[in-house]
Amino acid sequence: MTINYKDLELTLEFVSSGYEFESSAYLDKETGVIYYDSDESEDELPEDLFENAKYISIPSKEDLGLGKPLAIEYAQKNLPNELELVNSFFRSKGAYSNFKSLLGSKDQLENWYAFERESMKKAILEWCAENEISI
Repeated sequence: MTINYKDLELTLEFVSSGYEFESSAYLDKETGVIYYDSDESEDELPEDLFENAKYISIPSKEDLGLGKPLAIEYAQKNLPNELELVNSFFRSKGAYSNFKSLLGSKDQLENWYAFERESMKKAILEWCAENEISI
């Protein structure tokens, strides 16, 4: 079974939006169908979703290490003099807004987005390989 990379990327974004456990999605590994589950979702979930091993939960960005750890990694590599400040951002609300403001002031925002995209692609491909999903 092969799944479209872009579909999986968009699903990961869906799962990562909002609060933890607010949105989830499941992939049928046999058919490639993705089922979405949230308060706004109108998808009918399969009755055997939680009992059948053919369904796999799509991870969030946090599950794949693409949240705070990725921002810290970027700062270590590209803004080592600002690492302490970046760490302090993630101790309070508005962390990503503050982080992106800092990146903008250092002319690093586009570099960050490219790094984030590449890291997401790598993490998704690794997750697919671990779960025997073809892209």
